[in-house]
Amino acid sequence: MTTITDLVVSDVRFPTSELLDGSDAMNPDPDYSAAYVEVRTSDPGLSGFGMTFTIGRGNELCCAAIEAFAPHVIGRDLDAIEDDLGSIATALTHDSQLRWLGPEKGVVHLATAALVNAQWDLLARRAGMPLWSYLADLEPEAIVSAVDWRHLSDALTPDDAVAMLRTRVPGRTEREAYLRAEGYPAYVTSAGWLGYDDDKVRDRCRRALAEGWTALKMKVGVDLEDDLRRARLIRDEIGPDRLLMLDANQVWDVDPAIEAVKVLAEVDPYWIEEPTSPDDVLGHARIREAIAPIRVATGEHAHNRVMYKQLLQAGAIDVAQIDGCRLGGVNEVIAVLLLAARFDVPVCPHAGGVALCEHVQQFSMFDHVAVSGSLDGRMIEYADHLHEQMVDPVVVSEGRYRAPTASGLGVQIRPDAVERFRFPDGGHWS
Repeated sequence: MTTITDLVVSDVRFPTSELLDGSDAMNPDPDYSAAYVEVRTSDPGLSGFGMTFTIGRGNELCCAAIEAFAPHVIGRDLDAIEDDLGSIATALTHDSQLRWLGPEKGVVHLATAALVNAQWDLLARRAGMPLWSYLADLEPEAIVSAVDWRHLSDALTPDDAVAMLRTRVPGRTEREAYLRAEGYPAYVTSAGWLGYDDDKVRDRCRRALAEGWTALKMKVGVDLEDDLRRARLIRDEIGPDRLLMLDANQVWDVDPAIEAVKVLAEVDPYWIEEPTSPDDVLGHARIREAIAPIRVATGEHAHNRVMYKQLLQAGAIDVAQIDGCRLGGVNEVIAVLLLAARFDVPVCPHAGGVALCEHVQQFSMFDHVAVSGSLDGRMIEYADHLHEQMVDPVVVSEGRYRAPTASGLGVQIRPDAVERFRFPDGGHWS
């Protein structure tokens, strides 16, 4: 019997604000950070790793919330966890007192994601499989059992989810083989951070083209005239045939968003991302109707499965952008993948940050093999920051994520990086 014996929580912050990596209209000076947890077991050779992503100040709050959940995790047996996959999440989200601080949103939900993902990492590591393959090998009933179905049955029932997954079983082997051979389509964000000057943007665009990228994203939202100028610059660099996505990071009200996108339509954007408040379902629906055929993409700040249910039911988005840390970890990601498949909306995850690329590649590949069975309109975001700090960094080439082969979720940070960038006493910060 292998049991969870301890949690080790670290506040890890990387000084990305020094080069303005990650800068956008709402977050001009982010220090990419991780509330990072190692879940240790009675087997000295087996630990699981999870984290949640922040951009600096307040990361300590997430760390404190992770520690508050410790009694729900320490002492659990891995066999019992594997027999009741839904309990990985509900043991945390059903805490009758801590859930008052959400429920299922905010700091406590970010902490939930870190601990949920660490436990799935444990299961996949013990099985010697990357998480995407571990999930894709589950029977439809087991996949559905991982979901907390409260508040979802008006959009999708467990029985309907099982039936949908059953239709995807034929072809699983072929789709998995395709991913291992060809990888998963991606787009790159690192060329278009808002704080970069024109020369750096040009250089990043040319570098991206040389590396084989065919889809790029830029940040907008501070000044419309300058947004259009920069968008023209990027469009000139990448040519008319490559995809250019725009990301406003929630900065506009609804009517200004519609007006801005109509101006920016000149550069033929593939989508506008987070054009208004991530909580404004009806606002997104209005924007989508007004700017079609330009797509509306959102979801990195959609805090739970119920929010996604509403966005999908209202026809408010063309693209669902899950975040493996903003949602409550693997269990809730599965719920959203099922909902998106039910509404035939492609999932293009939010990535970048610390280990978000490592997270979401697992979810997209699982989705392709076992849930949606499709690559149509689907891409994973990529940003080329901080992967050197990971034990098992993503592998990207020719604009595609290569299927990870290392066991687990893949978010373990190198121990020397944890020591150096631990806040406030790590070597860099002290």
